[in-house]
Amino acid sequence: MKFGIIKERKTPPDRRVVLSPKACQAVKTQFPSAEIIVESSEIRVFKDNDYQSAGFEISENMEQCDVLLGVKEVPIAALIPNKKYFFFSHTIKKQPYNRALLQAVLEKNIELYDHEVITNSNGQRLVAFGRYAGIVGAYNGFRTYGLKYNLFELPKATTLPNQQALIDALKRIPLPPIKILLTGSGRVGNGAKEMLDAKGVKEVSVKEYLDSNFDVAVYCQIDVLDYNKRKDGAFSEIINFYKNPSEYESNFMRFAVVTDFYIAGHFYGDGAPYLFTREDAKKTDFKIKVVADISCDIDGPVATTIRPSTIADPIYGYNPKSELETDFRDADAIAVMAVDNLPCELPADASDGFGENFIAAVIPAFFNNDKDEVLERGRMTFKGKLTDRYSYLQDYVDGKE
Repeated sequence: MKFGIIKERKTPPDRRVVLSPKACQAVKTQFPSAEIIVESSEIRVFKDNDYQSAGFEISENMEQCDVLLGVKEVPIAALIPNKKYFFFSHTIKKQPYNRALLQAVLEKNIELYDHEVITNSNGQRLVAFGRYAGIVGAYNGFRTYGLKYNLFELPKATTLPNQQALIDALKRIPLPPIKILLTGSGRVGNGAKEMLDAKGVKEVSVKEYLDSNFDVAVYCQIDVLDYNKRKDGAFSEIINFYKNPSEYESNFMRFAVVTDFYIAGHFYGDGAPYLFTREDAKKTDFKIKVVADISCDIDGPVATTIRPSTIADPIYGYNPKSELETDFRDADAIAVMAVDNLPCELPADASDGFGENFIAAVIPAFFNNDKDEVLERGRMTFKGKLTDRYSYLQDYVDGKE
């Protein structure tokens, strides 16, 4: 089995990679028959020399490889027919801007495996960058808070080499006795929690957060049943919420009236209530003035997120009265950080973490006859057709929806 690590060609450039030089060595140690060829790249966070020093060939010829590993979408012109590809295709939700990409994958007889649908038998994702989105998102949220109130200045995350450098920078800033709310307890939410804990922010319970005042900064991490309640007032279990989200309504405002800085690290499912609406944000007791929306669902459950922001220009202001964008430093503005590709700001760490997951979950499947059906579940296309699991995309491919 010959794996190729392809050059990232999407604009803006992404410096991440599926397998770092160290990860490539780990693959060779575990699976000596595996071969790894690395396509030359001038933008990758790990240089060509790093791979060569680790014992791997640099080549422009990816035709020789069986399996091609990338991060972002591969431009249609760069797709090599009759190969197996792994990358984030951004097609599983029928994204209109990538319809032509999926059409080309089928036309070129490519077997596409989307990282987003590499799951275990319970449907849980096995490879993801979510932890690093949480890490960078929380850091960027602190940076936004400092700029909003002219309290301190943090360097941009993208200018720092790793998570530890972000932590070191956070430890140097003063924090007033604010209340910080964090939604989500998955990879993203817990990545953000890592940074709150590293900064030394005190964690408190829901009751303490809602009812008490503190002379130091505190945070509270909440999950879906903390900020949603059944419409009929009955007792609920979390599985019921996921199965029947329409039976619930938001209970988020009880947090919004005491929160200064909100970090959105939750997963939002179809049919679930919005956390807060534009009308909620107009209320005089709505206290939140800084939002770090890592989840970044546009015009969705976090009403202040009206567009994604960028690494180059990560913060904008939302005026709750006009519902329009404004200068985030304005007194009436809610400062919003909604960068939608946060892990790109920490490319080395993010690549290392992703590679560890990929080696544990995916690489063995090529050598054990896919005994756990990891490849079977993740394969979107085969022999020029959508596989049964992804046949729901046929009308999307045909341009009917």
